[in-house]
Amino acid sequence: MAIRRVSGGEWNGKNKIYKRAYMRPRPASDLFRFLQSSRPGLLQSYHFIPRSLFSHRKTSCNVIPHFSAVLSPTTTPTRMSSTQAIIASVYSVSVSTPQHPSSSPEDAVNKSHHLKNGKGFANPWPSWRDLDPVKALKAVARHRMGPDSAGIWGPSTTPPAVPVVTPQFLQTRSTSSTEFRATWLGHACFYVEFPGGFRVLFDPVFSERCSPVQFMGPKRYTKMPCDIADIPVVDIVVISHNHYDHLDHNTVIKLKKHHPDAWYFVPLGNKAWFACSGIEKCIELDWWEERDIVLTPSNSRTPAGASPSTDSNEPPPRVQTEPAEEGPKTNGIVARIGCLPCQHTSNRGLTDRGATLWASWSIESGGKKVYFGGDTGYRAVPPDLPKSVDDYGEEFRDLPVCPVFKQIGGLRGPFDVGLIPIGAYMPRWVMSPMHANPFDAVRIFVDTKCKKALGIHWGTFVLTDEPVLEPPRLLKEALGKEGIEKEGVFDVLNIGETREY
Repeated sequence: MAIRRVSGGEWNGKNKIYKRAYMRPRPASDLFRFLQSSRPGLLQSYHFIPRSLFSHRKTSCNVIPHFSAVLSPTTTPTRMSSTQAIIASVYSVSVSTPQHPSSSPEDAVNKSHHLKNGKGFANPWPSWRDLDPVKALKAVARHRMGPDSAGIWGPSTTPPAVPVVTPQFLQTRSTSSTEFRATWLGHACFYVEFPGGFRVLFDPVFSERCSPVQFMGPKRYTKMPCDIADIPVVDIVVISHNHYDHLDHNTVIKLKKHHPDAWYFVPLGNKAWFACSGIEKCIELDWWEERDIVLTPSNSRTPAGASPSTDSNEPPPRVQTEPAEEGPKTNGIVARIGCLPCQHTSNRGLTDRGATLWASWSIESGGKKVYFGGDTGYRAVPPDLPKSVDDYGEEFRDLPVCPVFKQIGGLRGPFDVGLIPIGAYMPRWVMSPMHANPFDAVRIFVDTKCKKALGIHWGTFVLTDEPVLEPPRLLKEALGKEGIEKEGVFDVLNIGETREY
């Protein structure tokens, strides 16, 4: 399988400020003391943010407001002026339940991840360990003062960090390329271009901080490679779960502005949040559920990325919950998306932990299939295990591993490419149930039967205590330990870099 690198030059730009006038914070003293007492990694793992600290207009939506958001410095290296707009067909969209669904585990109908009271979800495997938030906070504090610590203020982000290059997106669907293109836009965000024209954006976060407020919280230490407006086409946006480093309100609002025709696919329970954010084209799925997507070109034409005019004769997008009688039509762009399990959790406040589902995803289009791991753990290592101890050593060989990845590989694989998390794993015993380290990531890569893989969930925000450039170094070590080539199989990219398969 041929692999090609595509990259570009660096750029600088100015901040852009977007405000929502009706949302304003109370005096921030209580909020500041609360966040200051928590470590960023803990904030991102458990996402504590008390609703009582905010003042906002009463609403029936259970959504924590976002205040004035300063987006990352960006320029528009790939943005087209109105006179340069590339003309593309308008597509009508239909979404349906597959007439012939892919294989699923026999016990999938049991819904063992659903709480019996119907008010949330859980990880139903021995590989998961729930951790009391107070104990987790104390563990992080002890780690920061211990011999394995990167320092009381966390790991250094002093340059050089991860290089940032300008993305080279395909500006039109009309291409004879049979290659699958994946562009890393930082952290867990990937933009993928399938042969035939289908375009997907995974877990986009384009704000300066991954936090419910933009005046504090984990801040980018690497630049954004582009702005949302620079992305030519977005057919669907796929969200793995609702933590702030994967789901950002300001980004969703900006996506709605620049890509109003995009559909959103989210795990069960998250649709209400999108409805409250003004997103109507949203479909939520449970684990092992699938949908077929068909984009059918019309005769009208419009600039790429623009919304069709309101007087268009095209019918509105169609959602079909029952299996299509004739299956997906083949005179347009066809894709299949599957919602798959992973080992994580969810919440955006103190009282909603596990209220919505988390997921990994598969997407197939144009003869290529991708697996998106989102954010996941693989196995829970023993408490207070020193960093110097190999938790894959003989002593720990019988630790339970999450069984779903072998199920995914056996029932939905193989995959041409896997986008698999490799970062946010220290202190190891605290983070291991929910965050894979590079050694876990290689096991997930093997279990899911991915032919190639790229690392995600690193290089952008300081969420935990490992050195910022450690994940790719440990990834090579983990590959060597499994007898896998250290280059060209499971790689990492520069931010903004594209890899073709």
